[in-house]
Amino acid sequence: MPKPARELADTVELHVLNLDRYRDIIEAKLTGLSEADLRGSKLPSGWSALELLKHLVFMERRWLRWGFAGEQVDDPWGDSDGDPDGPWSVRDDDTLADLLDRLREGGEVTRRLVTGVDPATLGAVGGRFSADNRPTLNWILFHVLQEYARHAGHLDVVRELTDGVTGE
Repeated sequence: MPKPARELADTVELHVLNLDRYRDIIEAKLTGLSEADLRGSKLPSGWSALELLKHLVFMERRWLRWGFAGEQVDDPWGDSDGDPDGPWSVRDDDTLADLLDRLREGGEVTRRLVTGVDPATLGAVGGRFSADNRPTLNWILFHVLQEYARHAGHLDVVRELTDGVTGE
């Protein structure tokens, strides 16, 4: 039986467990929303819940596969139509079910890439990072976890504005 997250000293496993937890939270916040609520926005900035989900899929892929592992990935900025500084976007054929599947698959890839790896290991050269700009695995995982936590909070607000549902 695995130790509860609060008892772990292995920072890589601690990050991975918390990323799994936030994927569950993201899924719970999005499940039950209508298609109109998934694609529309309640916020002045204009992003939709489905766009945020797609951003999380691509964000984790950018930092772990393209960044840490140095894999060559197609369309690393696919959540913003190829523009690293562009707004998030979804296509008509992007669905909640498909994006949630991709989110879970990305989590499985992350776990495969980082399990048993020293948290001080530097990201690979040749993907997202150059030789003089390589963060450690620990830094990357902390950053990805921070992204999930921040955006889960955003979805808390969106869900409350949409139908009054609050909490985790």
